Amino acid sequence: MRPMQWSAVAAAALWLVGCATQPTGSQTSTPAAATSAAAAPAAPAAASAAAPAAAPAAVQAQEFFVVLPEDGRYYAFGSAKLYQDFLAHGEVALTRSRIGAGPNGQTIVFGITNDDVKAGKPSAAELTYDGKLPPAPQFYGEVFKNGRYYVFDDLKALLEFASHGEVPYSYTDIGAGPNGATLVWVMDKNSYAKGKPTERLQRFQALRAGK
Repeated sequence: MRPMQWSAVAAAALWLVGCATQPTGSQTSTPAAATSAAAAPAAPAAASAAAPAAAPAAVQAQEFFVVLPEDGRYYAFGSAKLYQDFLAHGEVALTRSRIGAGPNGQTIVFGITNDDVKAGKPSAAELTYDGKLPPAPQFYGEVFKNGRYYVFDDLKALLEFASHGEVPYSYTDIGAGPNGATLVWVMDKNSYAKGKPTERLQRFQALRAGK
């Protein structure tokens, strides 16, 4: 082969090798930074990542008891136990008093517990009386006055009676209570038409079961 022909062949071969190693447009590699960004999962939105906090359960007045003895004081209790202790013994170990703060200028005496003293906060009776505890749907209450038990399922009606001593609608069971006391089931216009309140009667009896 002549020298000029050999040079042409060698040049052609080198050109072909260059074409074989040159990447095509469809095989263009993606930069490393872009590849990492595409592979990383998207961060969840802050709003969806944090579950909403559950609202605290509302505290409600389940029961409230008042004793209106002849000494003119207004005794209030947020638990059946304290109330019954007072009825049995005429006193309770721990109290908080508000002199002259009652509906008709009476002194209000709230029966409280050791836990109330330790907490240094108002008792359930104080919060209920002050309107800071809304009544529960199944509220139950009693007022003991002049040897009678007045039984309520409405806190507002109970407080009004304890202040003014009147009930427009009621059913009365003479001598049916403890020690022959009379029971007065306080009603309103709508509930009166339904007859005596069976649930309240059962609650009254349950509080005194075994006594």
